[in-house]
Amino acid sequence: MLTPLFVSARAIPSRITISSLNPNQNPSNAAKAPNFDQFKENPEAAIKVSTTAPWMKGPLFLPPEELIDTSHHHHNKKSTRKQEKTFKALNRRESGVRGSKAMKKIVRSVEKLDEGSSDYGGEFKSLEEAESTRRRMPWEREVDKFILRRRKKERVSSTADLILEEGLLKRLRLEGSKLRKWVNVRKAGVTEAVVKEIRSIWEGNELAMVRFDVPLSRNMERAQEILELKTGGLVVLSKKEFLVVYRGPLTTSSSSVWVKKGQDDEISSSLYEREGERLLNGLGPRYMDWWMRRPFPVDADLLPQVVDGYKTPSRRCPPNTRAKLSDKELTYLRNIAQALPFHFVLGRNYGLQGLASAIVKLWEKCVIAKIAIKWGALNTNNEEMADELKHLTGGVLILRNKYLIILFRGKNFLSDEVADLVEDRERLLRRYQHFEETKRESDIEISEVVTNGEQLEETSKTGTLLEFQELQRKFGEMKMRNLETEAEKAKLDKELKSQEHKLSILRSKIEKTTTELLKLNSLWKPSEGDDDVEILTNEERECLRRIGLKMNSSLVLGRRGVFDGVMEGLHQHWKHREVAKVITMQKIFSGVVYTAKSLEAESNGVLISIEKLKEGHAILMYRGRNYRRPSSKLMAQNLLTKRKALQRSVVMQRLGSLKFFAYQRERAIEDLKLSLVKLQDSASELC
Repeated sequence: MLTPLFVSARAIPSRITISSLNPNQNPSNAAKAPNFDQFKENPEAAIKVSTTAPWMKGPLFLPPEELIDTSHHHHNKKSTRKQEKTFKALNRRESGVRGSKAMKKIVRSVEKLDEGSSDYGGEFKSLEEAESTRRRMPWEREVDKFILRRRKKERVSSTADLILEEGLLKRLRLEGSKLRKWVNVRKAGVTEAVVKEIRSIWEGNELAMVRFDVPLSRNMERAQEILELKTGGLVVLSKKEFLVVYRGPLTTSSSSVWVKKGQDDEISSSLYEREGERLLNGLGPRYMDWWMRRPFPVDADLLPQVVDGYKTPSRRCPPNTRAKLSDKELTYLRNIAQALPFHFVLGRNYGLQGLASAIVKLWEKCVIAKIAIKWGALNTNNEEMADELKHLTGGVLILRNKYLIILFRGKNFLSDEVADLVEDRERLLRRYQHFEETKRESDIEISEVVTNGEQLEETSKTGTLLEFQELQRKFGEMKMRNLETEAEKAKLDKELKSQEHKLSILRSKIEKTTTELLKLNSLWKPSEGDDDVEILTNEERECLRRIGLKMNSSLVLGRRGVFDGVMEGLHQHWKHREVAKVITMQKIFSGVVYTAKSLEAESNGVLISIEKLKEGHAILMYRGRNYRRPSSKLMAQNLLTKRKALQRSVVMQRLGSLKFFAYQRERAIEDLKLSLVKLQDSASELC
């Protein structure tokens, strides 16, 4: 019997042919090749093949005639389909994802698209006509679609680019990038101290680096303009919040460049800037250190503190309107003010008459005055600023914070011209009224009245304005008083009915809470005190009191009071020591005494003393000489449980609150009845 031959799965593929088993092809594989003479001598010898599935433990033994396939015949389609199915099942593939069915659907959809192009009457006359009528395929892009790409922002040439030569500018920028010391510009902006410091640096070096803090760091273009304007230098390098300034003197050609640039900036300004400039012209000097976009606001600190003859503008509300703003109007005005430029910049709290007069002048063109508060100004208080401006102008404060103040001129604002016209009109009306009155008096006959033999002359007032005023004064006041009395009486009656209704509700709640408290009290049967109390001498009592005060462990009583759990805790304390310290948070001393008596009666102990401590009152209880711990079944059966004790405490608290509120209602009802009686008495006296 021959030993079986082991064939490696890596050396021989799954389909073994004669050519692959020929040892003459490769001499190195001669040792591994099988011996065919053995197969001739013993054809039934099996070959152990390792071409098995991965989950099988060992190789498979097959007879040699089944192992070697010398003929290359085609397999049946059924066998191949079975192999494919088994292969898919082993690898857990799902059918229909990208199989034959899916591909057939894709082919059909493409064929439908092609068929749609021939539905327009056969052959096309021209290629353009065919392209126009043919349906667009899903993968084809739209050729006629216009795509607008965002353009890069063009770099604006600076003053240094226009004036300095290219080689000099490169050298200055290279040297400026190596600087490590700079001048700090704080919130106050480019002040005189900053300019002096920059010029002191220029004495030893032609370049100076400046670092900007907020708010100018948010607008570095504006910071560059301010720095060049105040120092007279040129900014050659800008990086983040740093600027490098060159001290180079400006020649005649350079000054002409400056002038030309300024002229271009007036020409290239937007409509927003031009309208802002027109609005602010004539109000005062501008604030050149402004950190936001143009126009530059008026510097309110340079306006006069006191203006001779200044008066708060006169106000008169139009008919059928109210001067007070509604919430909707306030929101609308705030939205409008958000888009407006800042008109003024303020840095002081008092002396604002000059600013007030400028605001009144501005209100003739714009209904809103927008004031910014200077950054870095010392001791600024926006609340004081707003109060001062409201008092001087009489306007309405729309918004105020630490950055800005916005004032609305109000619905009843009158400009100087309109106020003068109103005063002239009223003066004319008073003149006409006086003329009519004098004319009427001259036409009335003078009647003679004889009384007691004396002849008196009286001027009749019938039909005159004086008669109407007297009648109005006499009967109008009486009528108004009666109306006011009736309105006050109706108001008191309504309030009295409301208070009585609330009192009735409170009384019904008090009755309901009282019944609930009685039910809980019926479950609690307090023990009566034992007459046979253990007697202690004064020395023993004092000794036990000192022992109890020195104890660290204590039993705390909460809002539940004395219930079964408290008695269990007390007996647990007495298990290890003779004296127990019970601390209660009650503030009324009579309640503390009642609690101490209850503990003494329920525990059969001896009350030593009641002491006042920081955390509350301490009740010291002595267990007695003949103390025996009661059984758990007999311990505190007559007391409430923990849940019932809490419920009783809540009900007692509710009852106390309801009684207090009912007492307040009763007092209010008594006051209302008393005021009604006084009102009726005063009305009867008037009648």
